[in-house]
Amino acid sequence: MARKLQIRDLTMRDGQQSLFATRMKQENVDKLLPLYKEAKFYIMEVWGGAVPDSVMRYLGESPWDRLRSCSKEMKGISLLSALSRGRNLFGYVPYPDTVLEGFYKKAIENGLNVMRIFDALNDLDNIKSSIKMINEFDGLNGNVAIADTAVCYTIDPKGTPEEEKIFTDDYFVNKAVEMEKLGAKMVTLKDMAGLVNPSRIFTLMPKLKKALSVPVDFHTHCTPGYGLASVLTAIIQGVDIVDTNIWWFGGGSAAPAIELIDIFCKKLGIELEVNMEAVAKIRHELKNARKALADFDLNKDKWQRDFDEAFAEMAAEIDAEFDRAIEAAKANKEEELLDACHKIEAYFGFPKPNEIVKNAEVPGGMYSNMVANLRALKAEDVLEEAMALIPKVRRDAGLVPLVTPTSQIVGSQAVSLAMDRRAGKPDYSNKSNQFISLVKGEYGNTPVAVDPKFREQITGSPEEKPYDVSSYKAPENPVLDQFGGVKLAANEEEELLLALLPAVAKTYLTNKRKAEHASSAPQAQAAKKGASGEVTGPVFSAPMGGTIMSIKVKPGDTVKPGDTVIVYEAMKMENDLACDMGGVVKQVLVSEGDVMATNQPLIEFAGEGGTAEAPAVGGAVMVAPMGGTVLSFKVKAGDSVRAGDTLLIYEAMKMENNLVADRDGVIAKLLIGEGDVMATNQPIIQFAGGAAAAPKAGKVIKTVGADGNYKVDPVAGYDINKALHPVEGGTGKAPAALRTRTKETATIEVASGKSIEITVLPDGTIDVNMK
Repeated sequence: MARKLQIRDLTMRDGQQSLFATRMKQENVDKLLPLYKEAKFYIMEVWGGAVPDSVMRYLGESPWDRLRSCSKEMKGISLLSALSRGRNLFGYVPYPDTVLEGFYKKAIENGLNVMRIFDALNDLDNIKSSIKMINEFDGLNGNVAIADTAVCYTIDPKGTPEEEKIFTDDYFVNKAVEMEKLGAKMVTLKDMAGLVNPSRIFTLMPKLKKALSVPVDFHTHCTPGYGLASVLTAIIQGVDIVDTNIWWFGGGSAAPAIELIDIFCKKLGIELEVNMEAVAKIRHELKNARKALADFDLNKDKWQRDFDEAFAEMAAEIDAEFDRAIEAAKANKEEELLDACHKIEAYFGFPKPNEIVKNAEVPGGMYSNMVANLRALKAEDVLEEAMALIPKVRRDAGLVPLVTPTSQIVGSQAVSLAMDRRAGKPDYSNKSNQFISLVKGEYGNTPVAVDPKFREQITGSPEEKPYDVSSYKAPENPVLDQFGGVKLAANEEEELLLALLPAVAKTYLTNKRKAEHASSAPQAQAAKKGASGEVTGPVFSAPMGGTIMSIKVKPGDTVKPGDTVIVYEAMKMENDLACDMGGVVKQVLVSEGDVMATNQPLIEFAGEGGTAEAPAVGGAVMVAPMGGTVLSFKVKAGDSVRAGDTLLIYEAMKMENNLVADRDGVIAKLLIGEGDVMATNQPIIQFAGGAAAAPKAGKVIKTVGADGNYKVDPVAGYDINKALHPVEGGTGKAPAALRTRTKETATIEVASGKSIEITVLPDGTIDVNMK
């Protein structure tokens, strides 16, 4: 009787998260579900991971609706799986048992069957209660509930002596055995970075199979080039379940494609328990779904070949590579195995191994998220430096495995570290609250103890301080008077979302309540839209057509030139619409959801309009160290602060960060508001009294052409004058006097209506002063 191999399909969770930043909409998922019923995968991963965060944050959809939709259509034909980070659930901080229990219970009530539970530190204390809860909820609402625990695979940093290595085969086997003792009904070797090579699987998988009495699953990614070869080796070494994606969502930074695994299984005489004819139908639909995700496609310029065409045209020499790979895997000839698998992948058009990720030893999803987040921050040029700093941050933090949330925490901190160095600041001048918590010990025990001196540098104390569940405070669920007095979270499911992802859920639920209120009073909304009468003041008009997604201002707000006033969609892209004028908003002439035409009036300003008053320059100004969204202010105008006091909390790269005062003083003015998106070096807080802080010199003007074009590099720290300077790290045009350097000083007019005086210093740098 042929051996059988079971498959966990990752396409609709890990597949789209690894390749398309988790942007698949509910309507695309719903189109696929009837076909998945025919395919009959053993397990389908559809929830957890980044799904709850992303569907709210980017798509404005309900995570619970997504789970219910999958359960209603599948009707138990395939077990539905989610990924849970143990005590962190689907978020980025530890949660108490009350939150864990609420989420697991609701998930299973709504049709979830398999909860894959892992801890980013492989700290078993962080998964005990989750295993117990899942087992207790087995049978709830007639649904099967299986606790699937995952041990996170990682490796020691390069150059570690053999006798000092932590992550040995015994390390992983011992963790897996302890998981089964705690009640796990399935154990997964979770290789989130794709770093487990075939030779390691050749020795590790038989040890896991021998030590465990529950099924063993293998999860990996193809990013560094090991994925396909390691899955083949795991199959030969007796693994029970492997994780795959369907063709258009496979390979690259995702798991291997099931179509290639099917070819290997046929040659090995192993029965794949999947209807591959139904998989072919899903493959066709996924091609269309991928087209809709083009804006987020990491490989949009180079898709793999169509499988059916490529397979039909496959020459004998490529077929022979499958046979060569099998023989090499059986004999543990890693170099030959990798060569054969890379030739197979190259023939079908899959991406080449990513050497940057391989050398940095990071997960593909972490890499893609860093690229996306840095692009949003307009700081793509920091990527290479940040990637190079990841091993340092990882060592400093206790040699943590890189998997959510530690991958996000370490990745975000590596970016901050790179930006600190660029700004000439000491390492770890800027650090996220989550990194502080990790080093403090609130996430659990790290594989290697954190140096007490480093812990004191980051947290202020050398002592480890585990997470205190009694300190947890559930987020407020306020009454929204502006939407008819309803509560922000309307039911238990929404309260759980608010508890899990407070900032994201707050925005999502506010928009949901706003839409409900608008739909319940359409006449009032229409009256409000046109209630202000004749337009008599200056008007800001649409530069191009598009659909208005959100409006960032309201009557009475003061707007400065360059402020974002509307977010709109055009050509399938979200765009920030920055105002080219300033003043006090008299009325907003459009509503969210409206389709605006080119040159359509959008906002009327009071009075003559034109230019908003520039902030006074009589006191020092703090600028943002990096881009992000302001979550809350801890100070107000008139407050006295000392250097080191927290002024505001902002979110960047999904991490919360404290911005602390760099001086003593009295707050004169907050230059931005809660919810605003701030840019790197944007003025955000002004201090009162005294002369302005001394402006810093710019960099050398290396070349000034005859046409006057020149470039000034950004400078570190506070410089209100630079912030108003039109070149601000870009290009500008120098006055003739400065071009020829026949004078020491020249004046440049700036957009605010003021001017700045530029003095060329003897060393060739420039000094900038407001006139």
